[in-house]
Amino acid sequence: MRIRTAATAACGTLTLLALLAPAAQADTHKGDTTITSFSFSRSTVNVGVSAAQSLTVSATAKDDSGIKGIYGDKLITPDGHVVFPDDASCSRPTSTTMKCSWTYSLDANATDDYADLKNSYAGTWHFDGEVAANDQDFYTIDTSKTVKVKRYAKLTATQASPEPVVKGRGLTVTGTLTRANWNTNVYAGYTSQKVALQFKKSGSSTYSTVKTVTTDGSGKLKTTVTANYAGTWRWKFAGTGTTSAVTATGDSVALK
Repeated sequence: MRIRTAATAACGTLTLLALLAPAAQADTHKGDTTITSFSFSRSTVNVGVSAAQSLTVSATAKDDSGIKGIYGDKLITPDGHVVFPDDASCSRPTSTTMKCSWTYSLDANATDDYADLKNSYAGTWHFDGEVAANDQDFYTIDTSKTVKVKRYAKLTATQASPEPVVKGRGLTVTGTLTRANWNTNVYAGYTSQKVALQFKKSGSSTYSTVKTVTTDGSGKLKTTVTANYAGTWRWKFAGTGTTSAVTATGDSVALK
C-alpha cells in the first residue's frame, strides 16, 4: 500500500493533520457550506497479497463566500489506522465551489510497514475531511462516507467424481476456500465458512443451491450428492464483512 506516511498537501492552504484518527462522530457543519457531491470510484475494494488496488475519492464543496480549501482527505480503517492518499488534485469550477479528487493505493505487500495492509484493517473504512469556507463556515465529513475494503478470497476449481457417473449413484464434490492473509502475504485456508454447492442442469443457464457445506480446519470442502441429472456443479461463497465473495469454476459431469 504505497501511501504517504505524512499528511498530504491539501487543496488550498496546506494544513498539517494529526496521524491519529478522531473519535467517530456525525458530520458537522456551520453556515451554508455544503458537500454537493461525493463518490468512491469503487464501493468495495478486494485486495489480495501482491497486486495493489487503486481507490479514488471525489468531492465537490460549495459556499456562497467561496471555498478556502478541503483538508484532511484521510481514510480510517475499522481499528483506527489512518491512510493518506498517494495523489491529490483540486480545481475551482466556479467562484463558490471546489472539486477535489484523491487517489489511494491499497497494498498488502508494501515495503513501508506503516503503509502495509494488516488483517485488522479489513472491513468498513470511512473518509475523514473538512471543508473550510472563506467566511469561516465549514463542513466536516467524519463517518458518513464509507467504503468496503476486503481480503480477497479464492475457490479452487470444483472437482466432482467419478466422471461420468451412473445415474442415481453418489457423486463426491470437493474444493478449497482460501483468503488473503495481509499479515503474511499468503493465501490461507478460510476455516468454518458456509459455502453453497450449486448445480445447473445441462441445457439450463440457471444454478440452484443444492446444499451448504462448511469448510474444515484447512478451508477444504467435501460432500456427496446423488447424481440424477447431467450438468455442472460449482461452489459459491457469499463473502463476509471482511472477505470478498467468490464463485468457483464449475465441473461438468455426464451420466452413464
